[in-house]
Amino acid sequence: MSLVSAFVPIWILTAVGYAACRWGLLGEAAASVLGRFVFHLAMPAALFLALSRMPLSGFAGRSLLAFAVSTVAVVGFGWAGASRLFGREPGERPIWGMAAGYVNSANLGIPIATQVLGDVSFLAVVVLLQVLVAAPVILVALDRHSDPAGRIRVRRIASLPVRNPVILASLLGVACSAAGLRLPSAAAAPLTLLAGAAVPAALVALGASLHRTAPSRAEPAEPAGAAELAAVSALKLVAQPVIAYAAGLALHLSAPQLLAVVVCAGLPTAQNTFIFAQEYGVGEAVANRAVVVTTTLSLATLAVAATLLG
Repeated sequence: MSLVSAFVPIWILTAVGYAACRWGLLGEAAASVLGRFVFHLAMPAALFLALSRMPLSGFAGRSLLAFAVSTVAVVGFGWAGASRLFGREPGERPIWGMAAGYVNSANLGIPIATQVLGDVSFLAVVVLLQVLVAAPVILVALDRHSDPAGRIRVRRIASLPVRNPVILASLLGVACSAAGLRLPSAAAAPLTLLAGAAVPAALVALGASLHRTAPSRAEPAEPAGAAELAAVSALKLVAQPVIAYAAGLALHLSAPQLLAVVVCAGLPTAQNTFIFAQEYGVGEAVANRAVVVTTTLSLATLAVAATLLG
C-alpha cells in the first residue's frame, strides 16, 4: 500500500489535466502553455534549488557506475532502435531514448526511495547524473536537430547553457553548492513557490496532451502504436533494472546498494521527457504515452525488486 500511495497523486493530476482539457476548461493551447511554463520557469527553479542544496561529495562510486551503465545501455539502444525498428525520424530518437531510460527521480523517486530504501542519499546522486550528464546530452541532440540543416555548430552548442533554462539553472545550482552559497530568504521564497508548481503543472500538461485529437505540425502523422509503447515499457521497466542488477553484481555491490540501484533503475519515465518533446516539437506521441504507461506499470517492477532484494 505504501508504494501505491506514492503513485496516486501522479495518476490523479494526470487525470485532472485530461478532464480539464476534455471539458474545455483550459483552452486548446493548455498543454503547450503549461509545458512552456514548466520548461522555462518552474523546472529551472526546482532544479536550481535542489542542486544548490545538494552536497556533491557523493557524486562517485560503484553504485553510481552500475546505474550509469544501465542508463547508457537502455538510452543508447532506444536511441538507435527508434529508427531501425519503428522508423522514427532523427529528431525523435533522443526523445525515444529518453523515454526508455530517463527515470522519474524527483517527484516519484523521492517517496519511493523513502518508503523502500529508507533514505534518498543514492537518489540524490541519480538526480545529479541525469541533470548534469544525461539531460545536456539529450538537449544538445534536440537542439542540433532543431536546426533546419541539422548541423552541429560549435558556437550554438557552446551557447546552449545560456539559451536553455534547464541547463543554465542546473549549472548555477551546482556552482552554488560547490561554493557553499545560500540564497537570501527574499530570493529563495519566490523561487520555492515557483519550484512547487513544476511537478503539478507538468502532470496537468501531460494529461491535457493525452486529449489531443490532432498531431502538431512537427509531430508525425503516425502515433505511437502498441508495439512501440510495449518496447519502450520493456526497456524502461525490465531491461534497465535487469542491467543495473547485473552491473551491480559485477561491481560487487552490497545488498543495500544493489537494492538502491535496481529500485532507482526501475522508476518510470520522467515527465520531463514529455516537456522536452513538447518544447522541441518532436516525439510527443511517444513521450506522453510512455510516461503514462510506465508510471502505471512500474509499480509491479518496484514491488518485485523490493520483494526479491529487500
